[in-house]
Amino acid sequence: MAKKISKKAVNNNDKKSDTKVLPQVDTLTTTQESGESKYAAERNAPVKKNVSSKKSESISFRELKKLLSTDSLPSLFNETNGTLKKLLAVIKYEKELELLQIELVKMQQWVQQEGKRIVIIFEGRDAAGKGGAIRRFIEHLSPRYMRAVALPKPTEEEKGQWYFQRYTKQLPNKGEILFFDRSWYNRALVEPVNNFCTQEEYQSYMEQVKAFEQMIHSDGVTIIKLWFSITKREQLRRFESRQKDKLKQWKISLVDLQAQEKWDEYTKYKREMFKTTSQSFSPWVIVNGNNKKTARLESIRYVLSLIPYEGKNEKILQSPFFDKTINPYKFKENVENNQS
Repeated sequence: MAKKISKKAVNNNDKKSDTKVLPQVDTLTTTQESGESKYAAERNAPVKKNVSSKKSESISFRELKKLLSTDSLPSLFNETNGTLKKLLAVIKYEKELELLQIELVKMQQWVQQEGKRIVIIFEGRDAAGKGGAIRRFIEHLSPRYMRAVALPKPTEEEKGQWYFQRYTKQLPNKGEILFFDRSWYNRALVEPVNNFCTQEEYQSYMEQVKAFEQMIHSDGVTIIKLWFSITKREQLRRFESRQKDKLKQWKISLVDLQAQEKWDEYTKYKREMFKTTSQSFSPWVIVNGNNKKTARLESIRYVLSLIPYEGKNEKILQSPFFDKTINPYKFKENVENNQS
């Protein structure tokens, strides 16, 4: 069943049912005339967007059926305002994501078979897109051989322990991939900015973190560090969006609300973190996160490019947006004034 969206019907107070059974067709045609959207289906015919002499776009019935089989179609229409061009862009993104997720499954199988241990760290300012990226990474991975970890604030007992102790408990076993949604780098950035630690504790941490990573790297753990970067304006836009969305309001915290005011202080500590903790075996890589979908695709490509798993599809790892989105810290330093 598909929901018929007709502005004309609403204006005329049409009392007919707003649902109908789609015909058995191979393609769907969308025609825009006088600001109205009309949907028609033709068997064995290409889909055309008929606005005077503008070029046609197409969407297969199989692709439409896949969309209809999910619960995301209403939100998809809201996101794209029912515009065919935007709708096709989302479908293209979903296709590309699926191909990359197939590669992630191959990578995980290789990691499990070879007994490798991988830690992928997702850091960035609040609302930078870390959690959304992790969800796309792990969506089709076997939960037996991967974990996504987002630790809460330390307990009183943990506050009395070596700072890294609660993170060492989470390190991967052989054949396992660990995804950190924020990590031990909380003390490099969030904690000093918000006075959750003393300057002495911060300095002690900065003196130890490189040695800590050297130890776990020497023990065979691969460390991948991703920083999702957004502009101050984009962060504000996302905060406002979360406040309006009842399903996302839980994401807003007091720390989030202060993030805009403390933007420059975050920037100062972030730069020091990059400068001090980026090592040859665990460099910081900055992901341009203003476009969430592009950031997800290209961060997946980056991780896949680092792991020598078998059966790698090199073609899908090629992208015209990769170099514009993925930037090792040393090449990105001059841009950091404008973006986080």
